[in-house]
Amino acid sequence: MSKTPRHLRWLVGGIVGLSLLSACGTPEEQLGNASEVTAPEAVAGEIAVSLSTGSSALSARDDVQVTVTLTNVSSHAVRLLKWNTPVDGIDDDLFTVTRDGAAVEYIGRHYKRAAPQAEDFLTLAPSESLTRTVSLAGFYDLSETGNYTLSYSEETHQGVSQFRSNSVSLRIEGRPNLLPEPQGEREVSAFALSTANCSSTQASSINTAFNSAKTYSTNSLSYLTNTTPGNTSRYKTWFGNYTSSGWNTAKSHFTAIKSAFDTKSVVVDCSCTSSAYAYVYPSQPYRIYVCRAFWNAPNTGTDSKAGTLVHEMSHFNVVASTNDNAYGQSACKSLAISSPSKALDNADSHEYFAENTPSLP
Repeated sequence: MSKTPRHLRWLVGGIVGLSLLSACGTPEEQLGNASEVTAPEAVAGEIAVSLSTGSSALSARDDVQVTVTLTNVSSHAVRLLKWNTPVDGIDDDLFTVTRDGAAVEYIGRHYKRAAPQAEDFLTLAPSESLTRTVSLAGFYDLSETGNYTLSYSEETHQGVSQFRSNSVSLRIEGRPNLLPEPQGEREVSAFALSTANCSSTQASSINTAFNSAKTYSTNSLSYLTNTTPGNTSRYKTWFGNYTSSGWNTAKSHFTAIKSAFDTKSVVVDCSCTSSAYAYVYPSQPYRIYVCRAFWNAPNTGTDSKAGTLVHEMSHFNVVASTNDNAYGQSACKSLAISSPSKALDNADSHEYFAENTPSLP
């Protein structure tokens, strides 16, 4: 997957949930306090972020660790969304990493997130600083020896920088990329599907959702094949103003998504316990991990089980290699207006196009 540094995530329901790097005990203990509930989310100029490394040259035996410090430089408490922070370790694409000037691929998890709840935020008091050291191994492609540059920045979907850390440079000797090995026995189900770590009730629900996801992908491709290309309401809403190249990109994506559902050995794994809908490792097709929000979703319709499977299928490098540039219908509609190219690279935009709820011609 060619990686474009983006850091556009957490635009849920049109609200830019500013996500920052790091945390330690005190803010987590503040969850549920009145100050946390009333504190506004941080905006540009209120957070200073710095990165550092312990060495400027690392052998293949050395762990690639980065120390992140963030400081509230405002005069009031601010809330930070924890999802793309290393408060519990790296759980998403937090850094911009280059090797000899070329973008380095993020190889960790790609999620579909539910709307953030109170427990997904932490609070920093005025002048409070937090530090966390994290390892990049297993999250970024460090397989080649070269001169690496690391930084972190956060942008809105309109490309406005909220904050930007310093850059650090180091020489890294290549090492194998190690991703978690799938666990649990596969149970073969209908279609080109099997499940792992699922109860019989969960497996039945997944079978239904999988069949509906196949229908979604078939109908989406049929629309893009049989509709006269142009600024149709459905296309423009989710992918922006019509261009022939954009229409063809969307069509090629749904061709690949439909083919994967129809012909590949898909595994849906129920072992995830996070609050998200689901995640995948893009370089490990075709295993989809479904999480807690998945089970509360309807089978079809907005943010459905079937739509979630379409979202996650689009992430695989061998399918459409999408990213998570925006979450939620409002944010995805805004993204289509501000950056059609990013909408065409956005997994939730593909899901909403497929779900077509509300129905658009």
